[in-house]
Amino acid sequence: MSNALEIVKAEIESVKLDFNALLTDKSITFDREYGFAIQVLSGNDHALTTAIGNKVSLLASIKNIAAIGISLNPAKKQAYLVPRKGGICLDISYMGLMDLAMDTGSVLWAQCAVVHAADGFTLLGLDKPPEHRFNQFSSERGEIIGVYVVVKTRDGDYLTHTMPIGKVYDIRDRSDAWKAFCAKKIKSTPWATDAEEMIKKTCIKQAYKMWPKTERLEKAIHYLNTDGGEGLDFGSQNGRAEPVPKVDPRPFIDALLKIEKDSEALEYYRANVRAFHDDKAGHDLFKSATMAHRTKLQEKESQKKKYIEDVDFKEVPQEPEVAA
Repeated sequence: MSNALEIVKAEIESVKLDFNALLTDKSITFDREYGFAIQVLSGNDHALTTAIGNKVSLLASIKNIAAIGISLNPAKKQAYLVPRKGGICLDISYMGLMDLAMDTGSVLWAQCAVVHAADGFTLLGLDKPPEHRFNQFSSERGEIIGVYVVVKTRDGDYLTHTMPIGKVYDIRDRSDAWKAFCAKKIKSTPWATDAEEMIKKTCIKQAYKMWPKTERLEKAIHYLNTDGGEGLDFGSQNGRAEPVPKVDPRPFIDALLKIEKDSEALEYYRANVRAFHDDKAGHDLFKSATMAHRTKLQEKESQKKKYIEDVDFKEVPQEPEVAA
């Protein structure tokens, strides 16, 4: 295999100029990613053989590292080179997707976790982080019943997205990769080998639609659903098309979340909802975000009012006159 490894080294070296031209994150360097890639391929005979047999897929994956701005650094656990569908794919982990969201400024902080039957889980509102209580050392947490991702935006707001496991599996069952695996046309799929990872990724892929848009994150998710071989299809359910917004609600929601008074939020909603007059999907997303944000503002205003009422506004006594 030493000859094969030398061939692969030369092939990867040949795209150094392309890699540097595509680079979106200057903290990533070709030399380091080259070293990580060789480390992976030299330690996996199947991956090395696949890379030799399909050099185009290998080089495309290397260039996508630069274009997306993700690292193969094993310490970060963001991305991996894996043999899939007769080629080498850049597999981006759910941690990689969250890191991209934070690194690109889409969100300040993110957390994604599965919920088991024996866990305690309470959703406190879409604009608040949930309460998730469990013993992480227990072997009796039960089956996975759902998944959630919560992020903190640049404005300090929280956005929480939850999915029951049935909905996740509905999406899985529509994916080309899962269908091929069930039909025994392929021997493996991430849904079979890394189920929990895929459950989390599915939740993040749905949730990110409501996060501030960043090009690198969108590239990563598009890549995973196409060349990455995961084949997640969010476009249909039970044979029918899911409603897709005709008007992108995210710019409206981004502006809404910057409003700090409930009355102004309501006025903003009334002034802009007409943009979705023939777009039920967009209207529903905009309405839900408005309701969640107004609830948060009303709570803040109520707390402020209570504080003012509790303050004792007794008249400050006059200073006694000093005798001449």
